[in-house]
Amino acid sequence: MEHEEDEEPPLAVQIQGNDESVSHQSSVGVTLITGYLGAGKSTLVNHILNSKHGKRIAVILNEFGEEIGVERAMINEGEKGALVEEWVELANGCICCTVKHSLVQALEQLVQRKERLDHILLETTGLANPAPLASVLWLDEQLESEVKLDSIVTVVDAKNLRFQLDEHRGSSSSPEAYFQIAFADIIILNKVDLVSAESSGALEELEEEIHNINTLAEIIHSVRCQIDLSKILNRQAYDTARATHLETLLEESRSLSTEKVHDSGVRTICICETQTIDIDKTRIWLEEILWEKKYDMDVYRCKGVLSVQNSDQLHTLQAVRELYEIVPARMWEKEEKRMNKIVFIGHNLKEDILMKSFRDRATC
Repeated sequence: MEHEEDEEPPLAVQIQGNDESVSHQSSVGVTLITGYLGAGKSTLVNHILNSKHGKRIAVILNEFGEEIGVERAMINEGEKGALVEEWVELANGCICCTVKHSLVQALEQLVQRKERLDHILLETTGLANPAPLASVLWLDEQLESEVKLDSIVTVVDAKNLRFQLDEHRGSSSSPEAYFQIAFADIIILNKVDLVSAESSGALEELEEEIHNINTLAEIIHSVRCQIDLSKILNRQAYDTARATHLETLLEESRSLSTEKVHDSGVRTICICETQTIDIDKTRIWLEEILWEKKYDMDVYRCKGVLSVQNSDQLHTLQAVRELYEIVPARMWEKEEKRMNKIVFIGHNLKEDILMKSFRDRATC
């Protein structure tokens, strides 16, 4: 029997009064939870809100859909807007609210609460594509000092994933299932018990299907989303100080480019180059690809390590859609082989053009 998605909110009691604002020394991590309808997002949220994990986690259940638009959702409309619903406190110390319009206002209220929060989860039911929210949470000046994007977690239904992907093969546009996998840092492959009982090797085939879209994503198996929270919280996927984690991801496979291209055109490409780069030229090259779509490629995510001319520092590159960041991360070791290694995840990617244009336009 297949698991049913539990859409009912957990039992809660209303918080009385408003907390005084206080200053916090460090930012609070925000994890975006996304996934296809019925995959298990609500089950995961309820697991977090009802488990005895000893953490104060705030969960924001959004109800701002595509019809309102992300731009409207990110506007702080102030006291007159009155758009944030009442916060409710749960028995395990977590708090929860539903936001219909202003996510910024909800986040600002959260970080100003008297009780220090350990983490914030944002369940993105109303938005098929998590990229716009991820971009704002990652580098938005209004929020950057208070909250930070920790990671994007996508819940997928092991039983129905193949059908959801096959349904749109050959389509000129990428369906939401591809977007959600392509942007994910962590993928929870839920309901694995329904697949493993059917045939041996079925789960391995699903993992291969996922990695053909996004080679860098970590896959976690689950039944009813009963997972260790340490596997999805405080992953710091966008923290520039964690260059080692990014390097490990890039080194886990000698060839991260996926041989097989989905009919949807979504794939992973990896380019490597030993010549040092000119950082200004590299920015221009990236902006032509990300902003101007010069080569008719649609890049969803981009991660890399760079060897910069006249610099003894390893630089990291991260990009979400049009937004990107290149920052120094650590010193190169004396015996270390310096190399540029960049992974692209997106639609209609052309490996030969990426490699040639990088050599011609970015290297010294």
